[in-house]
Amino acid sequence: MTINREPTYLDYNASAPLREEALSALKEAYKAAGNASSVHSSGRRARAIIEDARHKIADLVDGNPANIIFTSGASEANVTALSPTWLKNGEPYILTQVFVSAIEHPSIIAGGRFAAQNVQSIPVDENGRVVVSELRRLLEKLGRDETALVSVMAANSETGVLQPLQEIGVLTEELGHLYHVDAVQMAGKEPLSMAMAGCNSMSVSSHKIGGPQGVGALILGKGDFRPVPLLTGGGQESWRRAGTENTAGIAGFAVAAAQSTDPEERARISHLRNHMEERLKELSSDVVIFGKDVARLGNTTCFAVEGISAETALINFDLFGVAVSSGSACSSGKVGASHVLLAMGVPESLARGAIRVSLGWATTQEDVERFLSAWTKIYKRMKPTQKG
Repeated sequence: MTINREPTYLDYNASAPLREEALSALKEAYKAAGNASSVHSSGRRARAIIEDARHKIADLVDGNPANIIFTSGASEANVTALSPTWLKNGEPYILTQVFVSAIEHPSIIAGGRFAAQNVQSIPVDENGRVVVSELRRLLEKLGRDETALVSVMAANSETGVLQPLQEIGVLTEELGHLYHVDAVQMAGKEPLSMAMAGCNSMSVSSHKIGGPQGVGALILGKGDFRPVPLLTGGGQESWRRAGTENTAGIAGFAVAAAQSTDPEERARISHLRNHMEERLKELSSDVVIFGKDVARLGNTTCFAVEGISAETALINFDLFGVAVSSGSACSSGKVGASHVLLAMGVPESLARGAIRVSLGWATTQEDVERFLSAWTKIYKRMKPTQKG
């Protein structure tokens, strides 16, 4: 067995490598003392870093810098948004239900701060896209005095499939409900506009686009709505999220956000992904690529071959020095059937073989070729013997 000693990292949807420029910004911010809430010059310097970052994060989603709430990550942002109590013009605005799509991130599926009995699932079609007619039916079943929150991810982390955000935004506004978008995977990878999505809030994450881990943001959108804070006690983030801001992390996040919007980078990554999929199909004609018939992120491929175990394949990829992931992994480290693929109607036997390859800012043609070389060996070794 030939083993690659140089690791080939193709798991950007889990976490992207830190960009050099983001690392430099992180280091510079760490060198400076100062709490952004302090009035002395060191505090004002930290405040300036944070306020400049708001503009860069806002540019990432075509949002308003004043509506950026920095958090410890997107999971915190999601749980903050999934609150049964929001404020409208400063007054409590009660939400009775939360509707989440069947293919959401665990921080959304758990329902945030809603009671379990008030969390309802929105079905998806065979490509993993929300069935908007079903969402309409669910919302129209609510009582006249009931108001709901609808939460849908912009792009799926496993398949890369994009959701009909604008259509959902129009529907929720028409029926008088609130709308949250988890844009963690889409931000920086595809053009994204809060106004076009028509949402009341959106969550984004730093480490998915080459910024540091441990920092994200909740961005408020249309209407004078905001969720009741998850963390309380201090006046940071305009009383919307207590706790001293992570100035260094925010500085790195801002740089990564600015760099990730480069259209040339996006086009290069998409070209590599398309080439990889063409070769995959040539090397293994029985490969199934999930979501291939609808709009997807340009960096993501999720595929499987019936009879090939993802768990065994991942071990072999790792031995060849290639880092990819499966559709789903439980806390024990064992690979399970992806809830995303099962919601799409994929047979469990095939879903258990799902492998996700996600490219990013540092991915090269050589990385893709190493992956394809490893897959060729793995496929030949593990391909089920044809009978008859």
